[in-house]
Amino acid sequence: MKQLLYILIVLCLVGSPFSACRKAYETVPLGQQITADLAFDPRDSLGKQAMTYLLTTYQQTFYSGHNRIGGNYLDAASDDAVASASGIPAVQAMATGAYSATLTNGDDIWSRSYAAIRNATVFIVNINQVPMIEKLPNGQPARAAYRSEARFLRAWTYFQLIKRYGGVPLMGDSIRQITDNIQLPRASFSDCVNYIVSECDNIKDSLRTAAMVTPNTYGRITQGAALALKAEVLLYAASPLFNGGNIESGNPLTGYTSYDANRWKLAADAAKVIIDGGAYKLMPNFNDVFITQAAPVGPNTEIICWMQVGSPDNRVEQSNAPVGYTSAGGNGATSPTQNLVDAFGSDSGYVITDPAAHFNANDPYAHRDPRFNLTIFHNGSLWLNRQVQTYNNGLDKPGGTVQQTKTSYYLRKFMGAFESVSNNPPSYSGTYHDWVYYRYAGVLLNYAEALNEFSGPSTDVYNVIYALRKRAGILTDAGNTYGVPQGMNQQTMRNFLRNERRMEMAFEEQRYWDLRRWKIAAQVYNEAPLRGIDLQLSSSGQLFYNPIQVLKTVFRDPQMYLYPIPYSEVIKNTQMQQNPMW
Repeated sequence: MKQLLYILIVLCLVGSPFSACRKAYETVPLGQQITADLAFDPRDSLGKQAMTYLLTTYQQTFYSGHNRIGGNYLDAASDDAVASASGIPAVQAMATGAYSATLTNGDDIWSRSYAAIRNATVFIVNINQVPMIEKLPNGQPARAAYRSEARFLRAWTYFQLIKRYGGVPLMGDSIRQITDNIQLPRASFSDCVNYIVSECDNIKDSLRTAAMVTPNTYGRITQGAALALKAEVLLYAASPLFNGGNIESGNPLTGYTSYDANRWKLAADAAKVIIDGGAYKLMPNFNDVFITQAAPVGPNTEIICWMQVGSPDNRVEQSNAPVGYTSAGGNGATSPTQNLVDAFGSDSGYVITDPAAHFNANDPYAHRDPRFNLTIFHNGSLWLNRQVQTYNNGLDKPGGTVQQTKTSYYLRKFMGAFESVSNNPPSYSGTYHDWVYYRYAGVLLNYAEALNEFSGPSTDVYNVIYALRKRAGILTDAGNTYGVPQGMNQQTMRNFLRNERRMEMAFEEQRYWDLRRWKIAAQVYNEAPLRGIDLQLSSSGQLFYNPIQVLKTVFRDPQMYLYPIPYSEVIKNTQMQQNPMW
């Protein structure tokens, strides 16, 4: 059986390494790969074994964010959601500070990351001895592109580490064995940022452009991914947590030791390169961003870098759909908070506290930002030919011991465009649930934030918001302002952009990190409990919306702005310095 699987993988690689034989390559177990001697055979002119190794490295590096933290989205460890499960799920432990250097949290990625870095380095060091004859559409050797893909995976992994831990050991191109006694100090945060940015600069010209991607090379890392990674790294480096707000003044491991406003300009300039390149554009429909594949396989013009999760299926729906939809297998794992619901404005673009929004507390879901209905299921949402019922004893909040919403809301985002059918129970087709790391809307938001922080509101900053709101379907007026206040100062624009980002990027593993890099997590987590509603339906059919508290979150300031280095790493490496207060 193993031999048959290996043959299937190799046959896949001959023609379509990332698309045609999706199921075959995804069944390669993590940690099992062919040896370096076999993978990098100087006689293998097609590089088939080397490609098997690279595909495995992709799989070991990338992870899907769908319900990845103990069955929940990372956002359920922020103020945007809570886990519906009883007990203390992993995300709840994270949201309440129930972890330490010895009791790691559900997002600890240290060991996995260094294993992925080593595997990528093995490919980087050895691929040049394989005489691959393949060429890219522009005539340049494909081998250089594949080597740059591995360098991207390594750089991306380092970024995942530094945003969690600060400066980390940089391994370079050394390939150490598991038996080696590795005593390496952590590199400074600045050195790590410079290394990642340098890698992105060095590989971008040898990677495929978006225009070079064919159905046979679908899913490969492209030039756009390298540019997006560079822009995001520079945005984080410019953000308050690391740039001027170092949690331990003078400690180069936990951030820069002085503030530099020019870091915001570097971040803005990096994002502008992608915008000016014109390779990507916003999708006309917000929901289609998450359920359609990228060009040239699909019509998606917005996604830049993503993880292929598999063939069309219903796993996201089964995990997160309202529990009353037994035909969909709804398990209702995620309960969005009232805090997030209140962040969505009206369909005319005004915040709900603005009289111009005409918000009606007795009909609170009417005339809201269209992204709201594509992100959150609320009472009355239409799905699979019936309305969602989240009032007490409704179909989707039945009470008892079954897992169900704690807030009267369920996650809607990432779910497919379902068939409208009349049979009972209704059916629906499978949907692509590829996990998107970088998309054009995020690049626009990064650009607007960095530009505003460097030089204040400008026409470019306003135009980003207009573009996102126009695509969202926000109504506009004669001035085409989409409800955006005019004449904002830098602080007002900062708050406005942060809320726009919260709406646009909900459940995409942005909010959790944004609260930290903006250095407002202590305020948000400790200020007030997370909220929901207790929805009652009277015998006369009237609904009563009663606010409730669902979770008191905890954030130890400044300790929790960075994760602790795992205790096992500290005790085996005498040069490994622990993060402050851990």
